[in-house]
This record gives sequence, C-alpha cells and structure tokens, in this order.
Amino acid sequence: MTGDLVHLTTAASVQFLRPILVRVIRELPERHTYDGWVWIEGYQLNAAADAVARRELYVRRAGVRWQALPVAPIRPAKRRRDPVRVG
Repeated sequence: MTGDLVHLTTAASVQFLRPILVRVIRELPERHTYDGWVWIEGYQLNAAADAVARRELYVRRAGVRWQALPVAPIRPAKRRRDPVRVG
C-alpha cells in the first residue's frame, strides 16, 4: 500500500461524500481497528496531482480503489542529422 495512489469514495467511508485522491505514505498498524478497516497516512492530491494536505484516514479496505500511476509523457528523441554537402 505504501506509495500507492488510491481513490477514496463513500465505498471506503461515509466521510468521502466528495471523493479524494490520496498518495499513501504508510499504513498505521499500531492503531486497533474493526475487521476489514485500516488507518492510513497519506497526502491528499488536487486535480493537478499536487499534494495539498497530509491526512490520517480511517477506511474500509474493500472500498479503497487503487489507481494506475500517471504516465509521464514521453518526448520524442531529437534526431541528429548529418550535415548535407551541397554542390
């Protein structure tokens, strides 16, 4: 779970009426929970995927939706051209 990008909705907890995107820092196993629930620590992300808040969240593990990591755009390699002789 550490380093994962997760989407939290009401399936994870009723507190997420407005879904949020979180980059997980770590799971907090020292906190006792009900079966199937977990405490996580992570950064809440905005639409640009920038961290806007550090949060500790209590979520139902079955309701957490893992997101694919965003792929950075690949720039085409610059082609080196040999000089052309004219004349």
